[in-house]
Amino acid sequence: MTSAFDPIELSAGQRLANRVAMAPMTRSRAFGPGLTPTESVVEYYAQRAGAGLIITEGIQPSVTGQGYPDTPGLHSEEQVAAWRAVTDAVHAAGGKIFAQLMHSGRIGHPVLFPDGRSSVAPSAVAAAGQLFTHEGPKDFPVPRELTAEEIPGVVEEFAHSARNAVAAGFDGVEVHGANGYLVQQFLASNTNLRTDEWGGSVAGRVRFAVEVVKAVAAAIGPDRTGIRISPANTYNDIAETDPHEVYPALVAELEPLGIAYLHISENHPDSREVTIALRERFSGTVILNPLSETPTDHTALPLIEDGIADILSFGGLFLANPDLPERLRTAGPYNTPDPASFFGGGDKGYTDYPALSPAGAVS
Repeated sequence: MTSAFDPIELSAGQRLANRVAMAPMTRSRAFGPGLTPTESVVEYYAQRAGAGLIITEGIQPSVTGQGYPDTPGLHSEEQVAAWRAVTDAVHAAGGKIFAQLMHSGRIGHPVLFPDGRSSVAPSAVAAAGQLFTHEGPKDFPVPRELTAEEIPGVVEEFAHSARNAVAAGFDGVEVHGANGYLVQQFLASNTNLRTDEWGGSVAGRVRFAVEVVKAVAAAIGPDRTGIRISPANTYNDIAETDPHEVYPALVAELEPLGIAYLHISENHPDSREVTIALRERFSGTVILNPLSETPTDHTALPLIEDGIADILSFGGLFLANPDLPERLRTAGPYNTPDPASFFGGGDKGYTDYPALSPAGAVS
């Protein structure tokens, strides 16, 4: 029987030591020059290199892709050089690491951009709610609708950033198509009101996601390319009325590309039904971040044994437990995540969570 602690071939030439992945988690600590990772970021990821695969926090592929204060980019030479220190440290510790490319679309604010430009989106529809900024909370503004002529340029931003990721030493790239950011904004009927080839029908709404994945795969190879999706997720004011149509259609377009993996984040009571349907349609590796009322722990491991997922990704528990694979193997104990230190701040709640000693006690 396959277990979470068995190795796996993620894709050609990408062998992982185990089937425990660190899920992408925004930490807002890119305090280096030009929104670059610092030495603390290097330490944070190196501490967690026992994961079969680390997927980084969302990294913006362009200036207008930024959605939150102090999040890192991968669109400048300065950023490439800084991320190289992270990947070198993870590799030295025996780990594998993919960069998650996240364009926030309408989730952002002009105060984040150096020249006051606007956020962009498939349609000029503002998200409900507010964004925390260094100037205090601000309502999400109405984004500027991308023209049909501009969209290929945004697709190329992902490809350019993917090439930068490889130059920075990453083992691959995950396209963030979940959680209400730009890719999902094209997928969702309440954020994509277009009637041209980039909207309207299901085929039109999945086109942007497909073109981004195609461009990234062409730039760095399909074996280094993955995508994360969250069917029916309502985060960031998303309302998907037809996830049972959209996501099978999306996977049908992605399947022939031979990409490394499909990362499914379950966020809705009906998510498991969609997960199983997509699992049946996708022949590559499936990473699952399962729906759970508490931080996902060892009780989720049977999902691998049952064949529902090839790899499980862990978020909050990996944040608080740098040696999580070993803790999963022993069914705990687990450090408790501290929500007050999730976003921004110093090393407290970032690099100071203790690991287990060889005897199993917290050191």
